[in-house]
Amino acid sequence: MSHSNTWSDKTQVIDPTATDPKDRLMVALDGNADEARAWARELQGQAGWVKCGMTLFYQTGPEIAAEMKDLGYKVFIDLKIHDIPHQIEGAARSLGRLGIDLITIHALGGRPMMEAAMRGVAQGAQEAGVERPRVVAVTILTSMDAQTAHSIGLEGTAAQQVERLTRLTKEAGVDGIVCSAQEAPMAREILGPEAIIITPGVRPAGSEAGDQTRILTPAAAFASGASHLVVGRPITTAPDKKLAAYAIIEEIEASLSSVGI
Repeated sequence: MSHSNTWSDKTQVIDPTATDPKDRLMVALDGNADEARAWARELQGQAGWVKCGMTLFYQTGPEIAAEMKDLGYKVFIDLKIHDIPHQIEGAARSLGRLGIDLITIHALGGRPMMEAAMRGVAQGAQEAGVERPRVVAVTILTSMDAQTAHSIGLEGTAAQQVERLTRLTKEAGVDGIVCSAQEAPMAREILGPEAIIITPGVRPAGSEAGDQTRILTPAAAFASGASHLVVGRPITTAPDKKLAAYAIIEEIEASLSSVGI
C-alpha cells in the first residue's frame, strides 16, 4: 500500500488565518536524516509544521514525509522545483500524490511553468484520492543580496524583483509565495488576505543572522503580512530545542495579538 493511501486522511488544508501560533511556525529540518528524525521527535507537539528541504528529501525520498505525518506534523516539502513546464508538471504530479501539505516551485520559471505545476499537483492528488497540496512560489532567495542578484543579470532592487514575481504568481493561480519579511507588505497587498505568505530568514530577537541577508523578527514579519514563518537553526542548534521552539511560539503569539489576529 502506498504512503498516500495510508495517511491521506492526515492532510490538512492550510489556513493562512490560523489562530494557533503553533500552526504558524515551520521548523526547517536542514540536517541529515538521523538528525532530522531526532529533532522532529524532540519537537513533537510543540511545532505544527516541519519543512523538509533538498538535503533531507534527497537522502530519504518520500519516506521522510510519511514519517513526519505519523508524528503529527503538517509537512512542507521545499524542493523549489524549476525546469521546463513539461518536467515540472510531472514532478508536481508525483509530489501531489504524496498526501503532503505544501510544496515550493520557483517563480523565476515563469507563468507557463507555474501553471504546469498547478495542473500537476491537482492531477496527482486526484489520482491518489488525497487533498491537493498547496503550492507556493519562491521569489528571490533571502540569502541573495543586491550584488549577487546583479551578478546574474537581475536588475533593480530585491523589492522590485519580488513585486514582479508576486504579480506573476497571482496570474498563474499559485496559492502564495515565499519572500523576505521585508517584501511581505507589498506581497500581501497584491495577493490579498487569503494568500499564503511564508517568510524564511526570520530570527528571534538577539539571534545571529547566519547566511541570511534580508531578515526580520517574528513580530516584524507578522506585522508586515506574513502568514507563516520558517525557522531553522535558532531551534535546531539550540541545546534545548523544545524550549527554543516554545520561546518562538510565545513571540509569535504576542506578535499575532499585537497586530489584531
